[in-house]
Amino acid sequence: MRMISKGVEPTSLTAWKQKNPHGKYDQLTDDIRRDIRDQALKEQFYLCAYCCQRIVDIDNCHNEHLEARSLNHHRTLDFANIVASCNTRNQCGVAHKSQPLPLTPLMTECEIELKSKISGRVEGLTERARTMIEVLNLGDHEKNNRSFIQKRKQLSDALLWKSGVNPGEELEDEELLKLLIGELMQPEQGKLEPFAPVVINILRGWLQMHTSNSRLHNNPGAADG
Repeated sequence: MRMISKGVEPTSLTAWKQKNPHGKYDQLTDDIRRDIRDQALKEQFYLCAYCCQRIVDIDNCHNEHLEARSLNHHRTLDFANIVASCNTRNQCGVAHKSQPLPLTPLMTECEIELKSKISGRVEGLTERARTMIEVLNLGDHEKNNRSFIQKRKQLSDALLWKSGVNPGEELEDEELLKLLIGELMQPEQGKLEPFAPVVINILRGWLQMHTSNSRLHNNPGAADG
């Protein structure tokens, strides 16, 4: 998962709220809803806010309220509460519905409390991360979402190969790992590669492990603490 930095809401939404101070999300016109999706997609570099697969355009996603409309009526028109989610069946925003999300892609911790694996699975390192994975059905076990795990592995492997990395051979060059991470974080023409945040998470895991191993090698006494 990648942390999303929310920006300014669409001008059409601002104007509508000024004219309708007691308005509700359900009353918005289709054009304004599309403006919201368009702005959210640009912020997310055309990746789903939850699973990070590519969203082609605004017709292939929906406006997703992080805090569900039924849970907080006061935030239904809050752009800071809306992201773009893919329309994948039984996953992401479709699976979310009105369930509470203790961890969201607006929190910096979302990039470190979820651990992406080369197998295509994702592991929650905290209780709230595990809850989020379960609610959104992001693929912690193949029995829960086998097809998506396979898709995530296939496209992540392809991106690693494109970056000159063999997915089956853990990269040990720390400087090269940092370089690849930096490159994958840079969008091209306003878009990130599908599952780029997933691959970044994998590479950061490799980097952290090798950094720790290097410290232990250079300071053997540290292991005895």
